[in-house]
Amino acid sequence: MLLITRKITDEFKSKLFKGKVVIIYGPRQSGKTTFIKNLCKDYKNAKYINCDDPENAEYLHPRGAAQLKNFFGNTNLVILDEAQKVKDIGLTLKIIVDTYKDIQIIATGSSAFDLEDKLAEPLTGRHYDFMMFPFSFEELENSGLSSDIEQRIIYGSYPEVVFPKEGDTPLERILSISNDYMLKDILAFEGIRKSDILRKLLKVLAYQMSGEISFREISENFGMSVQTIQNYVEILEKAFIIFMLPPYGGNPRIALRRTKKIYFYDTGLRNAIINNFDSLSVRPDKGALFENYIVSEFYKKNINNKEFKNLFFYRSYNGEEIDIITQKGGKLFGYECKYKNDSDLIKKSINAPIQKVEVITKLNFKKFLLPKSNG
Repeated sequence: MLLITRKITDEFKSKLFKGKVVIIYGPRQSGKTTFIKNLCKDYKNAKYINCDDPENAEYLHPRGAAQLKNFFGNTNLVILDEAQKVKDIGLTLKIIVDTYKDIQIIATGSSAFDLEDKLAEPLTGRHYDFMMFPFSFEELENSGLSSDIEQRIIYGSYPEVVFPKEGDTPLERILSISNDYMLKDILAFEGIRKSDILRKLLKVLAYQMSGEISFREISENFGMSVQTIQNYVEILEKAFIIFMLPPYGGNPRIALRRTKKIYFYDTGLRNAIINNFDSLSVRPDKGALFENYIVSEFYKKNINNKEFKNLFFYRSYNGEEIDIITQKGGKLFGYECKYKNDSDLIKKSINAPIQKVEVITKLNFKKFLLPKSNG
């Protein structure tokens, strides 16, 4: 597998040995383990501990500082992979950080729902956080691997999909990630008992990709409370499968506030959920897929490059829409995602928050997904 330099590499290294735990969140199979193992080749005696192993998870349950030090051995760099599997992991990490200032702990977690809750209070002021997604367009572009946009939209950008092992195909890998990892992790959450409901909900959300969702409408169709549906959706967000784009509220008299738009971090995973890997040329959802891909790349770019921009969509009561609005320092920029539209600008009414909106198409999308663009 070609080693792709991840965008967080330099800043991640700069945070090591500062007396704090360094945590990487992100979905399963997004490359966290490969990243930390390669990074730690530069350090002698680094110790890797897989917390998926029940014996390791049991031993890391809070105990005396000396016992933990004995478990780590003669090392000053410890990697706890899938740390959310350890009961009371926050307390364990607090004991280590407070007692052994020279030991650097790196923890990874594929479930923010679990890990954030376990770390929140014990590690207050004692950690740095990073996010790692499936490969971003920028990471692939920097490695000369971003030329086939349709391949990325259909099969996604998980490392094992971009670099399938010999004998495997991108289709086989994304189906495996969907079936073997995604659902297993989600169903492990406390309170999830009806896997058939969760699968049905995932399909409903997949078909509504790039669109506004109504929790009330879904609850009525499922015969479940709105709160229950919201709880399930929150779990899908915390498992890094979906994310929401809120409506722009700069003009409360016009903007719709009641619904959010739903997107998948990876379009390949979305296609696996509905089992549709047809070419874009024959797909009625190619516009929605292209929009999801662009919005997810804006999201990754915003996080990876620490741009600290707010992301919104806009739709007025008269139906006028803007797919993406970025906001920072009082400045607004608007973008429409049109797979085949060759126009450079779209003019909006005076009531829209932005009167001239740039158009992102399959012909010009690259300039919007690299750091120098406004968005």
